[in-house]
Amino acid sequence: MSLPPLSPCRSLAVGHQYSSLGSQPILCGSIPGLVPKQLRFCRNYVEIMPSVAEGVKIGIQECQHQFRGRRWNCTTINDKAIFGPVLDKATRESAFVHAIASAGVAFAVTRSCAEGSATICGCDTRHKGPPGEGWKWGGCSEDVEFGSMVSREFADARENRPDARSAMNRHNNEAGRTSLNDNMFLKCKCHGLSGSCEVKTCWWSQPDFRVIGDYMKDKYDSASEMVVEKHKESRGWVETLRSKYNFFKPPTERDLVYYESSPNFCEPNPETGSFGTRDRTCNLTSHGIDGCDLLCCGRGHNTQTEKRKEKCHCIFHWCCYVSCQECVRVYDVHTCK
Repeated sequence: MSLPPLSPCRSLAVGHQYSSLGSQPILCGSIPGLVPKQLRFCRNYVEIMPSVAEGVKIGIQECQHQFRGRRWNCTTINDKAIFGPVLDKATRESAFVHAIASAGVAFAVTRSCAEGSATICGCDTRHKGPPGEGWKWGGCSEDVEFGSMVSREFADARENRPDARSAMNRHNNEAGRTSLNDNMFLKCKCHGLSGSCEVKTCWWSQPDFRVIGDYMKDKYDSASEMVVEKHKESRGWVETLRSKYNFFKPPTERDLVYYESSPNFCEPNPETGSFGTRDRTCNLTSHGIDGCDLLCCGRGHNTQTEKRKEKCHCIFHWCCYVSCQECVRVYDVHTCK
């Protein structure tokens, strides 16, 4: 299944305007911030727009999980661009957000198709090949090519300008989608009496999205810094990117790229979108970025005790329930000054 080409029409629109698409009828004209190509896409493929919205949502949630212990923790605000000015600069944070959101859209659309939620897509029947020893093809192989195509048509619709930022966003969007292909795996199920596995059927499946988040976080940590070059072409000046350091291996399509330095995110700054790290919980025993020394940017930390009710002394009773007592435990909580 392929989408018909849409006529060409800048950053990935991931605003709060998409947050409710999965729970109500889609009125494409009422969604603010869509460029003409995205609006046409919405109207032509309205039945998969809830999956697009769900993909953006899981991308944001995964970003917040991956950066939960860092100075920038993927904080969202109630604005059209929910990360605020953070995405205005071509930093590695922007690179990660674009990649994880594009991967999220591809992931959610692919999963929705496999579950039969849309009539224009379904299972993948193209990449089966011969079965392996002791198993045969069965189930529903997830069509990640279709999900990636939807993500490409929608997310990249804003990236048609001949400037460096559009080139960077397109590259990182595609790196996010490529991560899905790289992490597909063969999932199998046994059939037979008492789980004897007389017959085993297998299909291609996407991994848990946490696997994609971990993978893209590694790419963030090893992102390639680029420089902007200008070229004169028949259509005018065009900006492209090349590696800043020639002694490093140039980035592949799987790597994240950026060309502007990140702020340190230690202090609040409305111009950069930094919220600072005051009152953030830090890990006293960690020597990493989530530790109180680094997370608090040398300002020190406060410590207070906190009482928490927890289940304890649990006993399993035959058959079949568990009974627990409730205990009060005291914890030290450390927060940045």
